[in-house]
Parts: sequence; C-alpha cells; structure tokens
Amino acid sequence: MSSREQIIDGALAMLRASESVSLESAAKRAGLTKPGLMYHFPTKEALMLALVDRVIDGWERRLEDALDGPLDQAAPAARLAAYLEWALAGEADWSDLVMFADPRLCEELTARWIARMKPWFDVPEDLPATERARLAAVRFMADGVWFADAMAAVPPDDDTRAGLRALAAEVLGAER
Repeated sequence: MSSREQIIDGALAMLRASESVSLESAAKRAGLTKPGLMYHFPTKEALMLALVDRVIDGWERRLEDALDGPLDQAAPAARLAAYLEWALAGEADWSDLVMFADPRLCEELTARWIARMKPWFDVPEDLPATERARLAAVRFMADGVWFADAMAAVPPDDDTRAGLRALAAEVLGAER
C-alpha cells in the first residue's frame, strides 16, 4: 500500500473513532513525519478533500452496482432508488460525514461532496412538479437514514428499513 493510501486510510480510521484530523495526527497515524505527509498532502484542505473523494468513491462503487447500466443513462428514479438502497444497507459511519469534520473547511468540503453527488441527485427541471417532489421525497428519506446511521443517532431498525423501502417504492411508482 502506498504512503498516500496509508495516510487516507489512517485519517478515515481517525474519523470513525471520532478523533480530529490534523496534518500532524494523520502523519503520526500513518507512521510518517509531518513533512513526509505534506509531500502527498501539502495542506489540510488537500488531505480533507482526498478523504471526501475516498468516501464518495466507495459510495459510487456500491451505487453503480445497484444500477442496470451506466450512471449517465439511468433515469432519476433509478439513481435515487440506488441511493436509497445504499442508505438502507446501514453501512454509514462517522467517516461518511467527512465534509463536516473541520468547520474551517466545511464550505470547500461540502462543495466537493455536492459536485461528486450531484449526478446521483440531479432531477431534470422539465419534470412535472409532482414527479420532482416524489423524487425529492425518496432522496430526503435516504439522506435521513444515511445521517442517522452515520451519527449512530437512533438509526432505524430492520422493520423500519423494510417499511421505508416499501414506502419509497410506492412513492416512486412507475417512475422506476
């Protein structure tokens, strides 16, 4: 494993353990000096953006597996259904909230998260308002489950997850 990957893995482990990440703490975790870490990540922003990318790369692999074809050819309902299925799998943890890990970088980290996730959430403006609202309802349902799981803040139990899955299928109706 490369030093860069070791740094990212270590920093994500720190986030999962609710530890704050700094260049110095990430270097120590990876068994490097701070200058050694800075060879790969010259700033904390560069490190944190790499963490956002790593988290979303993992999400995208799982989301793409749920689609029948390429993302750019998937209907909005199929993309959002894939996102909901990912969220209902209950695999989220603190590291999934990396965009909130540093208040000073929150704007930049959130902008990266939005740019990377927009293809999954984008709904054409020309859809009727009722269809857009149904798609938004499924997206926000998935967001809520994801956030509850990531924060371990009263996540839904298996029966509730099954109920949410059925409700989302009903809301999406024939759009899928």
